[in-house]
Amino acid sequence: MMSDQVKKYAIVNTSATFNKFNAKEALDAALILASYEMPVALYFIGDGVYQAQKQQNAESIGAKDFIATFKALGFYDIEDIYISADCLSQRQLATEFAFTDAKLVSKEEFAVRLNQADVILTF
Repeated sequence: MMSDQVKKYAIVNTSATFNKFNAKEALDAALILASYEMPVALYFIGDGVYQAQKQQNAESIGAKDFIATFKALGFYDIEDIYISADCLSQRQLATEFAFTDAKLVSKEEFAVRLNQADVILTF
């Protein structure tokens, strides 16, 4: 018997912004799931915290600027965005993020929130 309960999805970003295609694929997955009205939360840990940074210049390295798409997250009702404070601090990065709904959380809170997801996709 199938359950009618909607699964909660966690998209975990572990790669730097322009490292391969992981960041773009994670964003695409989040938008696709949200377009089907699936609850989606974004998590940034490890080098993934670089994706959350406000000032990024894709053109300087000859990459396509998909970061501007982060502005569409609210349109897709993706409002649960968690950034590892520990990883941000280790990399000495600013707390000015590319999205307004981002929450800076401890590694303990990060783990607690991530464990609330039914499906975890790591990029």
